[in-house]
Amino acid sequence: MRNPQPNSDPPGAVDPRFWAGKRVLLTGHTGFKGSWLCVWLAQMGAEIFGYALVPERDDDIFSALDLPARLGGRLHHQIGDVRDLDSLTQAVRVARPDIIFHLAAQPLVRRSYRVPVETFATNAQGTVHVLDAARAHDGVSAIVIITTDKVYENTGDEQAYAETDRLGGHDPYSASKAMAEIAVSAWRRSFYAADGPAIATARAGNVIGGGDWSEDRLIADAMRAWRAGTELIIRNPHATRPWQHVCDPLRGYLILAQALAKDGARYAQAWNFGPEIYSVCDVQSVIGRLAAQMRAHDFAANWRSDPPKDQPHEAARLELDCSKAREELFWRPSLDLDAALSRTADWCRAQISGASPQALFDLTVAQINS
Repeated sequence: MRNPQPNSDPPGAVDPRFWAGKRVLLTGHTGFKGSWLCVWLAQMGAEIFGYALVPERDDDIFSALDLPARLGGRLHHQIGDVRDLDSLTQAVRVARPDIIFHLAAQPLVRRSYRVPVETFATNAQGTVHVLDAARAHDGVSAIVIITTDKVYENTGDEQAYAETDRLGGHDPYSASKAMAEIAVSAWRRSFYAADGPAIATARAGNVIGGGDWSEDRLIADAMRAWRAGTELIIRNPHATRPWQHVCDPLRGYLILAQALAKDGARYAQAWNFGPEIYSVCDVQSVIGRLAAQMRAHDFAANWRSDPPKDQPHEAARLELDCSKAREELFWRPSLDLDAALSRTADWCRAQISGASPQALFDLTVAQINS
């Protein structure tokens, strides 16, 4: 491990000078958040080593931007599976990273009911593989493991979950991510108690933004329906979630990595990154606001609620207590829900209207900069 950089100053903001020239290994770089993070890191001059599966769709942000072409030599693009320890270990040896962001995952609750073994293998064992592969290179100063707000044992009450609350998980996705959290804690105490990279986990809320067309995602389902001129049917109109634009948790991840590199002993723990309380609202409210924005641009954004009688269990309410990130990392969300929806709608309308990869890339950069 490189010697930590003593610094008593509070973290507070993303520092482009810190990232200039940094070698960053990013698992899951072909995914939604991974692609946005690639663009942000490249804009700051980092050298990115991406390791991920082939994108599932040709309209997701990675493919829509043709990201390897846009980022050129800043992105070293490798197709790989975190379930393959040998391949991942070799990727770490080649990358020789200063910082690791682990975002690769099976990220969908409803899919986890269909493929539970794959979900646990990817989310739990895949995280262990990342941690073990990092041991092959002693130059790593910080590792940020991305989990989810769903790692908490959801009691169904009105509480906002803090980092000290009990871990759990009703569905395979949530449980597999809680297992990843436990693995990180064990790894930190078993192998890096005295030396080695500082490891933290980041738990974000429901993230929205341009370029996410995954199945069973509310905004993606809406845009697919309205792009086709059909009516959106929502299955859980009263489910309440902590909605936030993708740039807000990513900013948290970057600030956290900076803090870990400077003072790992202080920041190597779990962190929540979620919206302000007034951005926590139910599905039908989110769709109502988004539909109004799309209708203003001549989209027939129609929707109705029709919950199916038989569907897999999903938590009715999720809310995060992010006071620790505010007080210790000096991070707070920049965008309220309406601003997050507006930026998401702007990006989706541009893509639906046939914007070129370069135009979508420029829009992505502009939204990051704003």
